[in-house]
Amino acid sequence: MRLWIGNIEPGTSDETLCEFVTKYVKGITVAKVQRVDGDGSRPAALLSFDGDTYEAVPALALRLDGMYWQGRKLTCSAEMGPRSG
Repeated sequence: MRLWIGNIEPGTSDETLCEFVTKYVKGITVAKVQRVDGDGSRPAALLSFDGDTYEAVPALALRLDGMYWQGRKLTCSAEMGPRSG
C-alpha cells in the first residue's frame, strides 16, 4: 500500500514528512519516500510502508485529504500495490 500526498510545502524534508504522516497512525513505518516535484508549485510524494498496511493507509489518506499543513491544503489518496507482510 502506498500513500500519495500532493501540495506539500516546497522544501519540506523527508524526515518532516514521515514524522507528520506517522503521527496519525500508530505502528506504521515509512519504508520509502519518492518525490514528485512537477513544476515546483505543488510538490508531491509517494510514500511506501513496511508491513501489512491495507487498512491503515486508506484510513490515513481519508484523514489527511483536505487537511491544512504548513499553510497548504493537502491532497491524499491510497494506492494499492502488491500485498506484503
